[in-house]
Amino acid sequence: MIVAQEYADRHTPAEAAAVLALHEAVTAAGPDLEVAVKYGLLMYTVDGGWKHWVAGINITRKGACLRFLWGVLLDDPLGVLRAGTSTLMTWDIPIGTEIDAAQVGAYVREAIAKRDHFKANSDDIAAVAKAVNAAKQRLR
Repeated sequence: MIVAQEYADRHTPAEAAAVLALHEAVTAAGPDLEVAVKYGLLMYTVDGGWKHWVAGINITRKGACLRFLWGVLLDDPLGVLRAGTSTLMTWDIPIGTEIDAAQVGAYVREAIAKRDHFKANSDDIAAVAKAVNAAKQRLR
């Protein structure tokens, strides 16, 4: 919790509240996750594998962001994820919105469950995701 509190303290009180609520939801879903601040994000991983981190939290002008490195593999039943890089997906949460820990937890647990698959197939997953994104761009 110390790392999360230090990260939250960098932000306004409302932003800090969102960071801490997300942190609580993430760590409740993955109690064995390790946490650190890397690349300006509050990041979570398993077994020190920071190259294949599970989730990250940061604050932007638009609000709190919950990021998933291999979000393209997540089912996204709520339809909340937006594309980032070829595999990264982000759940944008406006500041002041109540964080639904159960919903956040479901996404985090799925991301943890798919981590080994992503690690074993990350190059192929990224190539497919890039092709899909390119096809979407051509259709616009």
